[in-house]
Amino acid sequence: MQTGAVTAITAKRLTLALCAAGVIGGAVGAIAVNHNNAVASGEPPAPVPAAAVSAPLPAAAPQTVVALPDFTQIVKRYGPAVVNIRIVGTTKVNNQRMPQFDEDDPFFQFFRPFMGPQMRGQQRNVPVRGEGSGFIVSPDGVILTNAHVVRDASEVTVKLQDRREYRAKVLGSDPKTDVAVLKIDAKNLPVVPIGSTRNLQVGEWVIAIGSPYGLDSTVTAGVVSAKGRSLPGDRGVPFIQTDVAVNPGNSGGPLINTRGEVVGINSQIYSQTGGYQGVSFAIPIDLAARIKDQIVATGKVQHAKLGVSVQDVDQAFADSFGLSTVEGALLSNVERGSAADKAGLKSGDIIRKVDGQPVIASSDLTGLVSTAKPGQKIALEVWRDGKPMQVTATLGSSSDKAAPADRSELASNDSGAKLGLALRQLNPQERAQSGIADGLLIEDVGGAAAAADIQPGDVLLAVNGKPVTSVGQVRDLVGKASKSVALLIQRGNDRIFIPVRIG
Repeated sequence: MQTGAVTAITAKRLTLALCAAGVIGGAVGAIAVNHNNAVASGEPPAPVPAAAVSAPLPAAAPQTVVALPDFTQIVKRYGPAVVNIRIVGTTKVNNQRMPQFDEDDPFFQFFRPFMGPQMRGQQRNVPVRGEGSGFIVSPDGVILTNAHVVRDASEVTVKLQDRREYRAKVLGSDPKTDVAVLKIDAKNLPVVPIGSTRNLQVGEWVIAIGSPYGLDSTVTAGVVSAKGRSLPGDRGVPFIQTDVAVNPGNSGGPLINTRGEVVGINSQIYSQTGGYQGVSFAIPIDLAARIKDQIVATGKVQHAKLGVSVQDVDQAFADSFGLSTVEGALLSNVERGSAADKAGLKSGDIIRKVDGQPVIASSDLTGLVSTAKPGQKIALEVWRDGKPMQVTATLGSSSDKAAPADRSELASNDSGAKLGLALRQLNPQERAQSGIADGLLIEDVGGAAAAADIQPGDVLLAVNGKPVTSVGQVRDLVGKASKSVALLIQRGNDRIFIPVRIG
């Protein structure tokens, strides 16, 4: 019965496809035109010349019928490797202070025996219960999930699809990437194969399996909406964005492609209601697998560090730095003594590729570094002074501390106006307080600079990536620009590039 239905649908699709391709469209069109003429005139249709009938039909572009993917076999084969995770634990909360009594108050003496910590405004432990998902990556019981699923857990229980339950041990957890590794005492467990996000394409079909709201083994499907998404508070994780329905309880479950490979760990949703609203995010499996390997081997995680602050390149920056395309990661700051500093990178450099991988946005650089290991060498394609150059950097560790900035005297005094800036040297006290080596204090702002949101009190460090110590340098550099200039500004503890249009 099912076969007949499929056959009928296939035949209908084939007919529509053939009509669209023009295989039978010519005949249908001729009949329709003659029939309409007959109705309008009341006369029989005119005979069609044989030459017209035998004339070849014009070739039409081939049409492709795209069928929806069938995930049933993937779910049957790998669904048993997806687990439900329940946690029990405690967390500390600050209590609301209860009404206070004077010790001489009769009520104080009455209530005193009943006053515990909750009556005195102290912290107290409150029970925590939660549920999430995970998936088995080793037959001996190694499980991947989210760090936030097992946060504050004193007891973790894993339930398999066949309803067996095991007490799990948390081997390690990395809050920065939101990856955790669990271990249960079992053997010959089903596993799901690990894929890669390198070849994952936007628009590709994917499914999520998990336990939304505690509903075990729930399957939802969608497509990859974007790659390399950077979210607030998740520096170093280039998220996969999808439109797969993910809800509370799906966290930690696998995102699986049509080949049955895990390509991500479902982690977050964008929601104004607390439920699914069409935007969900997954941790790339390449990053998660690296974290898992470190945790299994050592119980802790080290992250690679280049030692730079980055910004996206927009059209104004592309014009300022002479780029033909609006791509790359603009370095607004290079930490002294960092891997980037040792490799010779400078503020104003634009990184275009890492190990041959294109860097379109600044989050691409962050993501590529996050999947590398401390001590690993990476090849960078850098845009500097209007031309490309190659740089090799040996990555440091996130545990490395940044060296203090150099301090030196400024050399000149001047004033300038084309950008709408009033500039002067920093005095010795200002240099001592800020720790800034070179630059010019912005005393007043107007015109184009004000429109670009440059503020009095900012310190101008560089123009189009070139450090400045005098307004004469600023004038020369601005005079050579045509449409806009990129000003490197120190504002408080932050260094940022700000584009200013001068055309």
